[in-house]
Amino acid sequence: MALLHILTEGEPQLYKISRPVTEITERTKILLDDMVQTMRKADGVGLAAPQVGVLRRIVVIEVEPGQVLELINPVITYSSGNQTGTEGCLSVPGKRGTVDRPSYVRVEAMDREGVTRTYEGTELLARCMCHEIDHLDGILYTSKAKKITDEEDD
Repeated sequence: MALLHILTEGEPQLYKISRPVTEITERTKILLDDMVQTMRKADGVGLAAPQVGVLRRIVVIEVEPGQVLELINPVITYSSGNQTGTEGCLSVPGKRGTVDRPSYVRVEAMDREGVTRTYEGTELLARCMCHEIDHLDGILYTSKAKKITDEEDD
């Protein structure tokens, strides 16, 4: 496994729409493993492939330690409720923002074996799913935030 370079705000690849994964190869699985390692090393709870310079629809999330979600071609199929909370992003270091998100989401995505699965998330997991899927469409949370502050101002 390898640590990947995380792109930061202003880098053009972060604002592009990622392409669907059409075939899960050994390279895809290595990317998933490297993304998890990179996310953990950076103390994040989610990481999208565009954040490491790969314009593919791939996301990893680990809200609960040891419970990694690997989402390939994720699509939010249902959402409900509302929550307002603070978000940070590995691609926007040193900042936090207040963002409205659904309090519940249902996502369909393939796992690393190519099996389409349904994932459900509430509260922090729902927020993380929405945040990371936004990355796949070239959207950073900063464009949705009501207020952005420096981390030390929290």
